[in-house]
Amino acid sequence: MKRFHSKHTVFIAVVAILLAATGCSTQKNTAKTRFWQAFKARYNTYYNGSLAYIDGSLEKENGNKDNFTETIPLYTVGNKQSRELGKSNFDRAIEKCQKTIKLHSIKRRPEWTKNRRKTEKDIEWLSRREYNPFLWRAWLLMGRSQFYKGAFDEAASTFAYMGRLYQTQPAIYAKARAWLAKSYIEEGWMYDAEDVIRGMQRDSIHWSARKEWDFTYADYYIHTGDYAKAIPYLRRAIKHEMRRKQRAREWYLMGQLLSALGNNAEAMKAYKHVVRQNPPYETEFNARIAMTEVMSATQSKKMIGRLKRMAASDKNKDYLDQVYYAIGNIYMSRRDTANAITAYERGAAKATRSGIEKGVLLLKLGDIYWNMEHYSDAKRCYGEAIGLLDKERKDYEQLSERSKVLDQLVPYTDAIHLQDSLQQLAHMSEAERNAAIDRTIAELKRKEKEEQRKQKEQEAQETISKNGGNNIDNSKRNNNSSQQQQGNQLWYFYNPMAVSQGKAAFQKQWGKRENVDNWQRVNKTVVATTDESQEMTQQMLDSIATAEAAADSIAQIADSAQNDPHRREYYLAQIPFTEEQIAESNKIIEDGLFNSGVIFKD
Repeated sequence: MKRFHSKHTVFIAVVAILLAATGCSTQKNTAKTRFWQAFKARYNTYYNGSLAYIDGSLEKENGNKDNFTETIPLYTVGNKQSRELGKSNFDRAIEKCQKTIKLHSIKRRPEWTKNRRKTEKDIEWLSRREYNPFLWRAWLLMGRSQFYKGAFDEAASTFAYMGRLYQTQPAIYAKARAWLAKSYIEEGWMYDAEDVIRGMQRDSIHWSARKEWDFTYADYYIHTGDYAKAIPYLRRAIKHEMRRKQRAREWYLMGQLLSALGNNAEAMKAYKHVVRQNPPYETEFNARIAMTEVMSATQSKKMIGRLKRMAASDKNKDYLDQVYYAIGNIYMSRRDTANAITAYERGAAKATRSGIEKGVLLLKLGDIYWNMEHYSDAKRCYGEAIGLLDKERKDYEQLSERSKVLDQLVPYTDAIHLQDSLQQLAHMSEAERNAAIDRTIAELKRKEKEEQRKQKEQEAQETISKNGGNNIDNSKRNNNSSQQQQGNQLWYFYNPMAVSQGKAAFQKQWGKRENVDNWQRVNKTVVATTDESQEMTQQMLDSIATAEAAADSIAQIADSAQNDPHRREYYLAQIPFTEEQIAESNKIIEDGLFNSGVIFKD
């Protein structure tokens, strides 16, 4: 009997809800319609949108890659490489919010008994433009989705309208204005952001919106470079933060700001907080690197020793460029340029990634060589760095200009140094000259042996990865390659990274070559074509080509010693011994000095 009554009770309840739903239209504004429209908005379209927003946020958080060589942004959307992450989920959240607003917005004003006296609260209630008590959450979720999607102008429009819509409700209004200021900041419209912030400073900020305004003030002062004012707000923001990964990023940012202000002791504490958060290894590693740099002023030897132990760990084999970059920075702070160059060069040689970190290292090394007037080494570093760094860096224009100048200058300076060195060898005794040549040959063999070892390691690694035994390394390679997808979509010669890598690969295989025809041929004898030769038959052309190839091979065999860089004859053949050869060498030096002077003048 009880079971029978319970079934009928459920049926009656469902019918009652359906009857109530049919009578709860958005064209009516009663307590019942407001409750029902808020209920449907919360548990229908808004719920689906919030799930999509959470999925998008997790995708962006997990896939985000910070550039720890610079001040990291407060929000992950500030990283352009991470901006597209989660976009589809954010689009879905925006779509659901728009549907929620369209279906459940109540614009009609409620009926009021004329005989009843209006209080200030009643006047505010009647002057509202939206009466669905839940709908402000849909507006806020839509604006935040647009913000994290990277559509800052759309987010600014949403929050500006939301501020006008809820102008009479201080809590909602303050939150909307905080997000409006954030959108302006990330878009780079600092004047508009400052205008919003000053407007809110004149008004009292509602207590429920103070969390959003702590983040807003911190973001604003970081972007304007006023780190001293940003730090107190960032500390409050960290207390508000619930996500562990983001809290670790914020502590790292705190350390960077304190280090920039020279407060190394507090910066050290901030970096220790990063490690305590148990963040992803890359964040923890960079925090430990940063610790050594902030403590290098008082404990430089100890910090260099710690970094060298980090370099010896297999766990850090993919981060050696950063380790040696930090070692070089410590040496530079001690004005030990020689050891700094050694550390930077070692970091560039041992780098396994072609990313921003290596680009920053090469840029630093190139600047040192530029200041020392070692233009050939500077050209090498700049040429590789220009393909690894973002075009929107502040110093990218200077890097590009210097690289172009060095492309013109270095051939002349190299020619001057080469001829000067060859003439010095010519004036040495035979024993000294042979000893110098033997040292050059030994160094060449060492480099070739090292390259062969690296090639074998790479081939072995590729074999392991093909067998499916090294999925971790595959994922790392995929992550590195995904950072370059945008550049790879450009035409080859519009992509500085591809051009610089192509130059490096060519020079590695063929060496430095003049821009002349038939550069790959050993015998560059030109056979002139006449009117008679144009009338030759195909058979005669084939025979000439065969004879020429035979002559080339004979000449190669005869001059094999002079063409082999592992033999003394190769170097002796280039040394100017006779007066004619010395005069020709002096002419090359004069030409190089003149053209170098023209380039320096201009």
